[in-house]
Amino acid sequence: MLSYCQMKKILYIILMCLTPVIAMAQNEGEQKIIQKISKAAQSMASMQCDFVQTKHMKLLNDNMVSYGKMYYQQSSKLRWEYTSPYTYTFILNDSKVLLKKGNRNDVIDVNQNKMFKEIARMMMNSVVGKCLTDKKDFKISVAETPEQYVATLLPQKKDMKQMFSKIILYVNKRQLTIAKVEMQEKKGDNTVIELKNIQLNKNINASTFAIN
Repeated sequence: MLSYCQMKKILYIILMCLTPVIAMAQNEGEQKIIQKISKAAQSMASMQCDFVQTKHMKLLNDNMVSYGKMYYQQSSKLRWEYTSPYTYTFILNDSKVLLKKGNRNDVIDVNQNKMFKEIARMMMNSVVGKCLTDKKDFKISVAETPEQYVATLLPQKKDMKQMFSKIILYVNKRQLTIAKVEMQEKKGDNTVIELKNIQLNKNINASTFAIN
């Protein structure tokens, strides 16, 4: 099973791909953009997509590329699945989490695990719009290009500061969903996840989120 630190990084990556903003903007213009994105998130009943994750390791001067699928159903069901070059699945279904690697399945009660409870809190608060009044997690600045909103998040909490120097989110203007996430780590490593073939508000089979 993955180490505690590796698991935290994966969970934060999942969170960033799903939720556009986790903090209060610095000025009125930024607030309007964030409110627009958050309103779209609140109306999103479901989301499914493919993703490509590229991790650049400074020490080895090399890239590791992996592929997978993500499924989300409001407001407490999520499946994040790596399919190549290895298989690993994370499923959140209400208060239960399933970690699946090979023949090993681990089921965790969110209410009994501080790390998973915090991840679930951040994810759900963001999806339902409560993040607009939460200044504890990040300081945020927002820029705009013809096709994207670009939000730069500076971690404020100690555990995130130890892992990441900053996180950059690229939001598709047309769909108002995350198109790409860049997470710059303290040690110089860099992880980029691109979301592709995004489908919104499509029916997802209940078995996708089964904890078994």
